[in-house]
Amino acid sequence: MKTKIKYLLSFLIIVSCFSCESFLEEEIRDIIAPENFFASESDARQAINGVYAIYKNNSMYGQLGLDTFYENGADTVEPSRPALVDAIGNYTMDESVADESVQRMSVSDTWKDCYKIVLNCNIIIDRVDGNTAISQAVQTNVIAEARFLRGLAYWNITNLWGDAPFYTENLKLSEIRELGRTPKATIIASLLDDLQFAYDNLAPSYPVAQRGRATKWAAAVVMAKTYMEQKQWQKGLDMCLAIINQSSHSILPNYADVFALGNEYNDEIIWSLDFAKDIRSQYEEGLVNQAGGVLDAVWGNGNWRPSIFAPRLRDEPKNSVNRQALSSALTARGEYFNGTGVQVAGKDFAAKFPLNDLRKPFNVLTNYLGFDLVFPYMQKLWNLNIAASPRFNHADNRVVFRLADVKLMAAECENERPGGSPLVAYEYIKEIRNRAYTTLGEAEAIRGLSQAAFRQAIYDERKWELAGEGFRRYDLIRWGILLNVMQNIEYRFWQPAQNIKPWHVKLPIPLTELQLNPKLLESDPTNNGYRQ
Repeated sequence: MKTKIKYLLSFLIIVSCFSCESFLEEEIRDIIAPENFFASESDARQAINGVYAIYKNNSMYGQLGLDTFYENGADTVEPSRPALVDAIGNYTMDESVADESVQRMSVSDTWKDCYKIVLNCNIIIDRVDGNTAISQAVQTNVIAEARFLRGLAYWNITNLWGDAPFYTENLKLSEIRELGRTPKATIIASLLDDLQFAYDNLAPSYPVAQRGRATKWAAAVVMAKTYMEQKQWQKGLDMCLAIINQSSHSILPNYADVFALGNEYNDEIIWSLDFAKDIRSQYEEGLVNQAGGVLDAVWGNGNWRPSIFAPRLRDEPKNSVNRQALSSALTARGEYFNGTGVQVAGKDFAAKFPLNDLRKPFNVLTNYLGFDLVFPYMQKLWNLNIAASPRFNHADNRVVFRLADVKLMAAECENERPGGSPLVAYEYIKEIRNRAYTTLGEAEAIRGLSQAAFRQAIYDERKWELAGEGFRRYDLIRWGILLNVMQNIEYRFWQPAQNIKPWHVKLPIPLTELQLNPKLLESDPTNNGYRQ
């Protein structure tokens, strides 16, 4: 049974208002104060659910959101038409563009939602810790969950902006507004402490009705990624091995099954955000009233991501004379090309994907139902079921972490650590390679390589296995090869080789934030290099 996360409207209002610049200027009425809200264990649980809801916003995991920064401007995906998410992919971003909305989200939206998460987690921890209305066991559990969600927010913040405003106390808004930037190393130390607490106190799994909540293994994944970015390879390996050896997660024999509809809680998935169909937010209701009931923009808690990756019929097929025939063939299957087709497999990615790799059709689909397509699509991320999953209203979970990623991380750590062995490293990804190829010879083609050669093989293996899942640009940055890769990539519309600069490994703090808080420029007047 799928978890349908509910939360009190009063707390949602709190979540929506805190950390918005307008909140600092407007008189807010009809809000239950945080000190009065946490009067029971149910209140504490619903407060945590409210934070999960922010993670499902369009600017985070609900649409392009974090994918905009972690996938675009790399070598896996690109848009099917120019201008969309152009500033990231084409490296034309600046402070003012960071405030502009594309596909109903912006850099500014992601900044605000990350800090909404931080603020609300701080409130929850402050109000739950020592609260006599809440049992000690529930206090520990809720605080552990809040510290995971806060740690994950700061992990994203440091990935995207590096040095950033940082606080873990329940500060007043006037105090938050005057925070400067804290060094990234300080934030990393704190988020690792948060994640360690979460790892020590969160459950390894949950009952069916509570699936969608983060487990200790989700905390372990973020810890491992953080250690790897710091090149603390042994610590990263230790966390990966804890997941591999102690959790109940396993690699599925069939790659397609990982993404199959109706198999959303399969054993390979470590953590996914549970979306619900047909739930409207107040904001989306307002859009309905203004737009006269246009369905494209009304659903507040449905997963938009499948529509972003699914084709739109007006783009397909390659021979437009066959469009009606394609439409009829889809209808016979209860399907429709009713997505936006914004994200497709990149030109370079599609050309280089190994021909005999069984993952290719799920990442580079060029023909569907016998019709040649204009663009290559990542069908593992789409949902064409028109009745059960209409446009922008998908109940599909959003996979955040899965075991294949962890095994690839373990192999990388083993290969890079002092005294590590490429042969041992290969054993961690043997299952992944075996399910990707039909013959043992093809699967073991990278077995026995030197450390340097195996390193490159891991770079490629992560690309083929995890394409479109929100890691590629992050990987290229942490490996220190983003600039080199993007200067040698051919895109359909973008020209990143002409535009990319060394400082593009970070985003600029949005202009509106700088205007609200000039202290953000005190430690770095260049704003991550965007004020040259």
